[in-house]
Amino acid sequence: MPAAAPLDRLSPLFERFRVRASLFHAGPLCGVTHFDAQPGRGFLHVMRQGEMEVRHASDTGLVQRLQVREPSLVFYPRPLAHDFHNAPAEGSDFVCATLDFEAGHPLVQALPPLVLLPLAQVPPVAATLGLLFGEAEQVRCGQRLLAERLFEVLLLQLLRWMLDQPDSPLPLGLMRGLSEPGLARALTALHDDPGRSWSLPEMAAQAGMSRSRFAAAFRQALGQTPADYLADWRLAIARRELRAGKPLKLLAGELGYANASALSRLFVQKHGGLSPRAWLQAQSS
Repeated sequence: MPAAAPLDRLSPLFERFRVRASLFHAGPLCGVTHFDAQPGRGFLHVMRQGEMEVRHASDTGLVQRLQVREPSLVFYPRPLAHDFHNAPAEGSDFVCATLDFEAGHPLVQALPPLVLLPLAQVPPVAATLGLLFGEAEQVRCGQRLLAERLFEVLLLQLLRWMLDQPDSPLPLGLMRGLSEPGLARALTALHDDPGRSWSLPEMAAQAGMSRSRFAAAFRQALGQTPADYLADWRLAIARRELRAGKPLKLLAGELGYANASALSRLFVQKHGGLSPRAWLQAQSS
């Protein structure tokens, strides 16, 4: 059997839903540094040398303390207030950026609340970090812009690395589905062509599985049926495009619905009775 064609699992997601990095620190951090949680905002920190303690609230409400004793990457995909204690006091040891995910970005909820990795475990990011710290250490034309684009590259490299790890402890959801080759082929096809009239057999064929095996594997990895996931993906796109001012009638055709009423009914069902217009008004207020 010929080998499966290479698959780009991330580009369709990031082409639809953007993320913007903003560099806010380069250099030492001393004593206690606090990072506030803000809606839609994550953080990506890189510690090049030294030791520190990371603290944040756990699911139980208690403070979780993590000791970091080697160069590491600290990634908070979702808003979560956190503190660094006893950070290095000398040298350009840290670079830190906020990550502003576009509203509805599907990967935000698909990641663990914290990804903490020693840099030695993620060799693919070494070249990017070399460029990033090189830009952070001296002021040059375009420094901030280049550093911010490098943070975005770093994020993509990190996600790619996580997807490629056979034993990566990914939570139930999209990232786990994208880490499984058959499901990834089906998911990428849905992401690429959400307006197609997808049937369960067609999705299963993309995955190279029988219909029953595909349905079971999909639910086990993502926690929902393929039809429900497709509806959620279409609605995520609809919300993004409605914010941008695209008419519902035009959106309905692009997303595979017979008319605007069909898309509106699904919208009302999934948004607590709010019509697209009412939802937009609530967003703007």
